[in-house]
Amino acid sequence: MKRLTKLSLTILMSLYSAGTLAASGLFTDKLDGQFDASRYLSENAYGFLPVPVIITDPAVEGGLGMMGLFFHETEEEQAARLAAMQDESNDKAAHSLLPPSISAAFGAYTGNGSYFVGGGHVGFFNKGRLRYMGGAGYGDVNIDFYGFGDINLNKPLEINTQATAVMQTAKFKISDSNFYLGPTHRYIDAEISPANIGDLVGNIPPDWEDALTNLLTRNITTSGVGLTLEYDSRDSFFSPTNGLKYELNYLWFDESIGSDVDYQLTEITALHYLQFNKQWRTAFRVEANYANSDSLLPPYATPSIALRGIPTARYQGQSVAMSEVELAYRINLRWELNAFAGIGKATNEYSEFSDSPSRVTKGAGFRYLIARRYDFNMGVDIAKGPEDTVFYIQAGSAW
Repeated sequence: MKRLTKLSLTILMSLYSAGTLAASGLFTDKLDGQFDASRYLSENAYGFLPVPVIITDPAVEGGLGMMGLFFHETEEEQAARLAAMQDESNDKAAHSLLPPSISAAFGAYTGNGSYFVGGGHVGFFNKGRLRYMGGAGYGDVNIDFYGFGDINLNKPLEINTQATAVMQTAKFKISDSNFYLGPTHRYIDAEISPANIGDLVGNIPPDWEDALTNLLTRNITTSGVGLTLEYDSRDSFFSPTNGLKYELNYLWFDESIGSDVDYQLTEITALHYLQFNKQWRTAFRVEANYANSDSLLPPYATPSIALRGIPTARYQGQSVAMSEVELAYRINLRWELNAFAGIGKATNEYSEFSDSPSRVTKGAGFRYLIARRYDFNMGVDIAKGPEDTVFYIQAGSAW
């Protein structure tokens, strides 16, 4: 209830501030007279949008942060967006335009003493034929470790991970199709140290004690390179309502490229968006991740169930799959309500996947179209998982 009260106050303050800014004209959309940041982003020399970050994940006991988004556009691109936004006969005209390149800087501090800082860039070059996404950062993160797959701890361990991470992907469009192909790279240098490693004794089967002790008390580097193949027919990069996105990532982690552990990581994601009419739309997501390794991987490198309502890294395993469905109702141009449900499984042995327990989530939320020219919305989701109810501040689509 305390979290709900704080969140409600934050939302009310944000709406009040939005109304005050809208009165200035710079944050008012001439189409409907409502609060909109499009004009500010296009007329600001740096296209800068400050976004307060409210972290509600129970895994880190909540927290606060700040993110700065920098929208990069040429004068030609800005003119095209302005013409699309002023087309009152088509309030979704921006869907057909190439999304702007965005740079981001962020920092946050959480309730359990974790913090992280970093930055990234999403770029579209050569009229969208080249897409780049990259980022780097440093984190000092405290998080509870519950085990891997069917290796369950009776009492979680408090794990501290201090890590530097670099991740980047470049995708090149194949001919005039919706397919993209390119290289991907991930690097993490981490120092792992549990606060209560002694609790392993009697907490898990004795034959796993030495293996987990060695795994959770070491400095380790994982470095991988690979390929990504993507099919993307979505009508919007930030807030899609129609189209498909399929993505396959395959990475090799090997000693020859600086990794302390050798393994292969396969990630498959399928996103479907379908609009029934002007009011109703649906979407569903299917995702499967598999780490092919002869030994256990460090917690940060092990796939985990990622669903709204489940704390970060709560359920991990070398073989993970999840699906989620969402139904949304558009009240008007600005406001939209949504409801969703998901299910996920995590296990260490692919052959035992069907016998592993299912983790079910459900929830609801809303979105507000905060920048119509860029087809960018923000909102809140409230999700209930197996153990907790979690609030999320969403920027754009949840996936």
